[in-house]
Amino acid sequence: MFTNCDLDGRCPALASGGMSTVAHVVARTLTRHGVDTVFGLVGSGNFTLCTALHAEGARFHPARHETGAVSMADGWARTLGRVGVASVHQGPGLTNAITGLTEAVKGRTPLLLLAAEAPAAALDSNFRVDQDALVRSVGALPERVHGPATASADAARALRRAATERRPVVLMLPIDVQAQPCELEPSADSVPATAPPVPAAAEVEAVADLLAEASRPAIVAGHGAVLAGAGPALQELGERLGAPLASSAMAHGLFRGDPFDLGIAGGFATPLARRLLAQADVVLVVGAGLNRWTTRNGGLFAADVALVQVDLESAAIGRSGDVRLGLVGDAAAAARALVAELDRCGVRLPGVRSRQLAQEIEAGRWGRLAYAESTRDGFIDPRRLSIELDRLLPAERTLALDSGHFMGYPAMYVDVPDPAGFVFTQGFQSIGLGLPSAIGAALARPDRLCVAALGDGGALMALPELETAARLALPMLLVVYNDAAYGAEVHHFAALGEPVDLVRFPDTDFAALARAAGAEGVTVRAPADLAVVSRWLERRDRPLLIDAKVDPEVRAGWLEEAFRGG
Repeated sequence: MFTNCDLDGRCPALASGGMSTVAHVVARTLTRHGVDTVFGLVGSGNFTLCTALHAEGARFHPARHETGAVSMADGWARTLGRVGVASVHQGPGLTNAITGLTEAVKGRTPLLLLAAEAPAAALDSNFRVDQDALVRSVGALPERVHGPATASADAARALRRAATERRPVVLMLPIDVQAQPCELEPSADSVPATAPPVPAAAEVEAVADLLAEASRPAIVAGHGAVLAGAGPALQELGERLGAPLASSAMAHGLFRGDPFDLGIAGGFATPLARRLLAQADVVLVVGAGLNRWTTRNGGLFAADVALVQVDLESAAIGRSGDVRLGLVGDAAAAARALVAELDRCGVRLPGVRSRQLAQEIEAGRWGRLAYAESTRDGFIDPRRLSIELDRLLPAERTLALDSGHFMGYPAMYVDVPDPAGFVFTQGFQSIGLGLPSAIGAALARPDRLCVAALGDGGALMALPELETAARLALPMLLVVYNDAAYGAEVHHFAALGEPVDLVRFPDTDFAALARAAGAEGVTVRAPADLAVVSRWLERRDRPLLIDAKVDPEVRAGWLEEAFRGG
């Protein structure tokens, strides 16, 4: 917490006493436009605003670090598909939030960050930084409350932009402006629903003609398809084309239950998925960026494949590589238009679908494939850990991943019910965001068991939010894949003959840390130790942390692809 009080103890943000101020009007405007949950860390600069939001009926969840607060709002928004809201103090409050904000930008999360700001006239304020330039530098959109006359409209505009542009907006609230008297009744400005852009008929016809000529088509969907709700339309299109379906990691779970769902494309793809996608002659990529993760550094598809990319933004078409055709428009609208055009032309292809292929896909999922399991004393194989967790946990679950060497194991071996059940904060590839994003997801969907899969490095970086999870008594499961190292660096650089002492550490007793924070903690070294999970599932009265001592010599198969791409 920071203080902005004068030497005599007076705080500018509180100077108006009980009078209706700009801060109160902003709070009322946001809550009247549907904001009912706010995450944050309160300092004097945002104290009045946060208490006003709470007084207007919004649930306020205090974090222990500003990036944690933003990541909680991010996880909440990804899980519910609504605008996540967080608030921070000016200056260091905002700089502390930048890593979480950058992840939200790269994940295209609709998010509103309410940031206090030093008064324009306070040129020598310790808190002064160029906040507009700071947030612009990471791709967020700066907005500002200019004064009493525009306060309500400014707040409504910022919320509207976050919702309609599907990206983070930072609303600057100078503390002197917050304290100014203001009419309490907010403006009637609303956050309108906007119709998604319809793809051009000529582009639809060209893509349909190309698909009609395919003998081995495939469909890969990304986060844009999730945001558009395009799953059912793409499944219908896949059936029409005889095409298998796959997703980027960000869209994991989109085709859950479809017999021709290959799962995640790219680094986490099964051997069968890699083979089928490499054999495809036409691949329809919908709402995915064709980045190096999804394409295995460009090696997932055949060199002569015809790639068709569908995206909401024309600038995204071909940004990550050559495509044969582009289709600009909403993912769901594009899929429906392609089905209608194929129907008009009487096209229905056998493709590669068959009963035998469906059986092969089911038998080829990661949890069913054999592997050489580690039996080293005192350690559990991370694959066995993930498989056993998948077996023990209820089907209605949310899986939130941190970044690190371990992350492929839960992504590959732990199933999710749908895309809202998979919170994958990997846009910025920062460790330490998995725990707070899981907290946000747990609060968003209390009907689902939230599982935070963390590495030991990321868990230690986010350790303050372990107290938040315990303080809120969240019934969530925290699984630390603890190899006492930064495993990605160990496995990559040791293979090159480099010394790795700087990225290895003494073992941390996470179970003890969990108990100290008010959660439950258990150490797991063998599958039998997981019996405690079944007992905990019966009560779920507070978080349970599993300190899983995973074998540090087990190397993730996807790791070399990750480092090869830089």
